[in-house]
Amino acid sequence: MSDDGAGAGSGANADEPPTRRRDDGVGTVFLVGSGPGDPDLLTVKAKRLIESADVVLHDKLPGPEILGEIPEAKREDVGKRAGGEWTPQEYTNRRMVELAREGNRVVRLKGGDPFVFGRGGEEAEHLAEVGIPFEVVPGVTSAIAGPSVAGIPVTHRDHASSVSFVTGHEDPTKDESAVDWEALAATGGTIVVLMGVGKLPAYTAELRDAGLGGDTPVALVERATWPDMRVATGTLDTIVDARDEAGIEPPAITVIGDVAATRDRVVTFLENAGSAPVRSATEGDDDGSVGGDET
Repeated sequence: MSDDGAGAGSGANADEPPTRRRDDGVGTVFLVGSGPGDPDLLTVKAKRLIESADVVLHDKLPGPEILGEIPEAKREDVGKRAGGEWTPQEYTNRRMVELAREGNRVVRLKGGDPFVFGRGGEEAEHLAEVGIPFEVVPGVTSAIAGPSVAGIPVTHRDHASSVSFVTGHEDPTKDESAVDWEALAATGGTIVVLMGVGKLPAYTAELRDAGLGGDTPVALVERATWPDMRVATGTLDTIVDARDEAGIEPPAITVIGDVAATRDRVVTFLENAGSAPVRSATEGDDDGSVGGDET
């Protein structure tokens, strides 16, 4: 906990601007987006706040390189992973409040951008409801960065003038899905699905039933910008088999639409230039194994 009255943690930089602190000593919570996982894609502000924080409550999605740079003593894992271990949102909300009321400078670190399927909106509402000061620090969303480092633009003048971002992992307590796959199929633009690896068979079938052609290009980008990033490509008809053959697992982004095919025209250049070595997951090593290259 900071004791200088300005809210700067023990690791604060000398030029770190003071945090607004109330007379009652309540600290500030920063809802920070870490970007897709490459430390070089952290914003300057995010990096500064992480370094000066008293406590960092993090998701599992910021990636091993970013998390590895945070001292273990001030790190708390409150992440949620589809189908695996998870921390109830109620606990995370309560923990943020507890730490702030103790006077701590708290960074709630999330993968990508905190307000893009990151529950940042829910947490902001909770903090406001209980009177805890907070600030939102946007991050580079993996919904755009993931495809781009794999050589896939989410918009392209020749292929897509619109893009839709969709969650593939809705609140399980909902009575029915809020995603209108029929409407999405009719847009003619790019569809980017986050957290959609497990339900890939279901929503690709829904899109086909809604009239989207089975030959529509699809790409899966696993662990975008992480050292073990991999990419699998196919079509609406074949992408489930491609996923299974490559062993693609969360976290991964699904890109559906003609833009996914542009990767084939640029990936060799990206590899040769060394700027984004993103060999397809289905291209095994010499020993027949499947592996990803560093990004």
